[in-house]
Amino acid sequence: MKNFTLSELFMFAVIGIIFLAISLSCKYQDDPYSKAQSQYNEYCIGCHFDINDFMERDWEYGKNVEGAYTSIRYGLEDIGMPSFRRTFSDEEILNLSSYIISKGDQESFKAKLKTDNVIDSEELSYTLETVIDGMGIPWGMTWLPNGDMLITEKSGTLLRLTPEGKKFEVAGVPKVYHYGQGGLLDIELHPKYEENGWIYITYSYYAGETINDGGSTALMRARLKDDKLVDQEILWKASPTEKKGQHFGSRIEFDRNGFLFLTVGDRGQGHNAQDITNHSGSVHRLNDDGSIPEDNPFVNVEGAIGSIYNYGHRNIQGLALHPETGELWSHEHGPRGGDELNIEYPGLNYGWPEICFGINYDGSILTEDTAREGMEQPVTYWVPSIAPCGMDFVEGDIYPAWKGNILVGSLRFKYVVRCVLDGNKVVHQEHLVDGPGRVRNVKMGPDGYIYVAIEDPGRILKIVPQ
Repeated sequence: MKNFTLSELFMFAVIGIIFLAISLSCKYQDDPYSKAQSQYNEYCIGCHFDINDFMERDWEYGKNVEGAYTSIRYGLEDIGMPSFRRTFSDEEILNLSSYIISKGDQESFKAKLKTDNVIDSEELSYTLETVIDGMGIPWGMTWLPNGDMLITEKSGTLLRLTPEGKKFEVAGVPKVYHYGQGGLLDIELHPKYEENGWIYITYSYYAGETINDGGSTALMRARLKDDKLVDQEILWKASPTEKKGQHFGSRIEFDRNGFLFLTVGDRGQGHNAQDITNHSGSVHRLNDDGSIPEDNPFVNVEGAIGSIYNYGHRNIQGLALHPETGELWSHEHGPRGGDELNIEYPGLNYGWPEICFGINYDGSILTEDTAREGMEQPVTYWVPSIAPCGMDFVEGDIYPAWKGNILVGSLRFKYVVRCVLDGNKVVHQEHLVDGPGRVRNVKMGPDGYIYVAIEDPGRILKIVPQ
């Protein structure tokens, strides 16, 4: 019998380990249950122990596959749970989530595995695809003609994301009044962008040198060159400035005639919204160079702000053009209850704070009136508040059952509201994308897909029909 050298024995051992690893890999590839079970025992059981006890606890993102996936992939830093997105693939996280929800039962796991990443809504089934993660708080989204996405982060960062998932930071962003709800806000391309290259951005600006000097909302435009904003022009600034961190608005929308609309909140002072001698609590209409259109409703009213299109709003953070009628729709935050969906008409008073369907945050009565003569009623309203943010109309052929519906993001309840319309009436509502986190924006992309911006943790999801 041959005596093997130490180096030969070591080589045989290495070969054996490789074959064992390949064997286990093949086994796990064919048996995702065994792999998920092994991963749970190796990575999870040390903290969560018995899986049945684990399922009895409260979960941050909902006790379902989607909630488990979000917790595992992004972590829960506040309670010491790390992110596993660099440890496991997305498929492994989905399988592990299915294993946990199935309480380790193999048959339940197999049944759930077939549909664990598919969400069934009333009209269609869909999955959620992560487009980008690891962000701060995303706010605005728009797309360049080549398919690159521009994303504003509230902290003051502007990102360019390629269709292949490569991320670049754009330089030259203005200094933002990043205080409370203030920061880098919405972004939109000029309707003739391919001719002139203009990009429009709203942001909260410093009135002085420090936060103590207050601030409000501003509109700028610039061109993009080599991932830098150039040819910058500040077109418009709202006043009065307030040392408050709430109600800056702000959304941007162009209508079919090329007029630019933007919104400004009441800056935490409700009386501002009933005073057309200041910019706050209003929808504004401008020419694309920031000048005031001659046919604006208050141009010839002495003392009035000429850019005001209408007024009486608390804090509009959703603005979209109806794809068929061309009407401008919006939603705005109420106080404790009374969030509104509105159609924006010129020269009208939408009532805040004289009429409202909500109450003060401390439970006291804000106003006894929900209607008054000369003040507009909403298309619909939400009690309790959903804290709406971001909205768009569903267009195209990818979601035929949703076509013409309005999608509204909810910060408070962490879902997207699908509003079914009959003319200008909301006749039905359904909750979509329920659980991943606070929804900051919802927009149709030029590829026909719906994109949803999530705050916590910051990421953008795409709704993919099945």
